[in-house]
Amino acid sequence: MDLFKKCEDFYSIVARVKDEGYYPYFIPIDSQPDHDVVIDGRHMIMLGSNNYLGLTADPRVKEAAVKATEKYGTSCTGSRFLNGTLDIHIELEERLASFLHKEDCICFPTGYQTNLGSIAALVQRGDYVITDKLDHASIIDGAFLSRGAMKRFVHNDMDSLKRVLASLPADSGKLVVVDGIFSMEGDLAPLPELLPVAKKYGARILVDEAHSVGVMGSTGAGVVEHFGATDEVDLIMGTFSKSFASLGGFVAGEGKVITFIRHNARSLIFSASITPASVAAALKALEIIISEPERRSRLWQNTRMMLTRLPELGFDIGTSETPVIPLHIGDDMKTLFFWKELHNAGVFVNPVLPPAVPPSKSLIRTSYMATHTSEELDRALQIFKQVGTITGVL
Repeated sequence: MDLFKKCEDFYSIVARVKDEGYYPYFIPIDSQPDHDVVIDGRHMIMLGSNNYLGLTADPRVKEAAVKATEKYGTSCTGSRFLNGTLDIHIELEERLASFLHKEDCICFPTGYQTNLGSIAALVQRGDYVITDKLDHASIIDGAFLSRGAMKRFVHNDMDSLKRVLASLPADSGKLVVVDGIFSMEGDLAPLPELLPVAKKYGARILVDEAHSVGVMGSTGAGVVEHFGATDEVDLIMGTFSKSFASLGGFVAGEGKVITFIRHNARSLIFSASITPASVAAALKALEIIISEPERRSRLWQNTRMMLTRLPELGFDIGTSETPVIPLHIGDDMKTLFFWKELHNAGVFVNPVLPPAVPPSKSLIRTSYMATHTSEELDRALQIFKQVGTITGVL
């Protein structure tokens, strides 16, 4: 068989969906990614962003990026390992380590590369990485790239985790990796229950805080802080592409461990470093996260409103308890119909279909921002109700 035959078959499916007007991906946005966006000349309510604190549009963050570009140029032209480290890279890592109450921190070009490189570096032959079945793809791919073995446990099921850990050799290296906020379900990793189980079997713990730094915790340091588990969690990973309004990723932990990752993570050593503009934007965003807790308060005011009112309308939001709120629909085509009608009515959301979710578990992923107004959310709820009735979702 020709290597490209699979591409031809896939292309015919995509072309048909596009012709029928139900292709929901790679939609170009003609404005800055704020709570209100412009698509094809129309203003739409953005309920499909990870811009939880609304900082992508903050003039202070944009100004910091511009000034950094003027000082350092547009690129570092190489890897952090060689010629691509600027003084602001070091400053960002030091500030993040302090913010997260860890000894050291290393920044990667993207959040995806952070998990890929960290897990693959740490988990070697004879070691095990144990993942929640709903962990992010970057965690799964990091496990695949490692020379160790991956084991999985049922989502947030501590009995399942116990069985997996008990089945492994007692003297083997073990790393349990979970999302802080699960990016499709919107629920939390149950750290108070998980940590004693992992510790009992000698496992280390990495928590992916991509969707929770800036959102959870008394200072915005994430789910680990929310549960008071900073000293018990070994590694905290996060991204700059969400609450930090930038691009990149980081992992923080004990100095010796971060030093090992810094010198062994291939996705760091063989990738160009984060651009000056992205570093400066992340630094300014971190400053705002720390100094303006009222943004987080506003985010949670909006979140509580939607967590209450969406179920009142009859939507199934599953186990969500965060600004990520899925609308569980099930059927693939009904999900696409629902997405299309919402889009036509001026609400931008994300349809999530298999293989991103299990078969017959398709959903609409909605997410909320500190900068959404009550009027915008009221309008969105009206549209959800109308479209839900028209499409038979309600």
